[in-house]
Amino acid sequence: MHTQRILLVDDEPKLVRLVSEVLTATGFDVLTTAEGKKAVEIVALEQPDLVLLDVVLNGAVDGFEVARHLREFSDVPIIMLTAKVKESDVLNGFDAGADDYITKPFSSKELLARVRAVLNRTKSEGTETTEGQISCGELSIDLARRRVSVSEETIHLTRTEYNLLHELAIHRNQVLLHVQLLTAVWGPEYRDDLDYLRAYVRYLRRKLELDPANPRFIVTYQGVGYMLACPEENG
Repeated sequence: MHTQRILLVDDEPKLVRLVSEVLTATGFDVLTTAEGKKAVEIVALEQPDLVLLDVVLNGAVDGFEVARHLREFSDVPIIMLTAKVKESDVLNGFDAGADDYITKPFSSKELLARVRAVLNRTKSEGTETTEGQISCGELSIDLARRRVSVSEETIHLTRTEYNLLHELAIHRNQVLLHVQLLTAVWGPEYRDDLDYLRAYVRYLRRKLELDPANPRFIVTYQGVGYMLACPEENG
């Protein structure tokens, strides 16, 4: 049986030791480095199953830049570790290609829940039905290639952004409750994390909508959920 490997990129020795012990005791193999440049090399050579990546690293290269480098050649899931809680910092992580983030300080229980959720989410993507295409007015989703375009212009989405859009698209013109989206896209561990969902919707709108403040595609039903609004296919 394949033992999953996790690369931990952090320059705090105490945190590295504690996180390594927790992950190793749970059955993961753990690789560590304090340098962003070295992290990119390890991913290329060792192909870990997941990367835990601190935002602030020693040297000129920060976690955001490391994530962007990794996304040039790898789809490895990335969880950002950050002491910063400003929304702009979180969105920077999403834009760089992160799949999730954990705010320091965090508990062992939270860390393991997030790691397992992201790994399970990534695994389930391989079992999705990937044939066909979904059209929603000017918005087009190629399920086979996991590509999205608006007015024939390709839109780059992170893995999680795509998964959120995909969930809305396969239920287009239906209102999906907050808890439905959080459970389907992120997993049951996230069912109450409404701020998390709102942040992703806001950022997805910035990429898809001409006027994100007045969205045409992703419509908010206040206090209820969201819907992908599409022209009726037979109308």
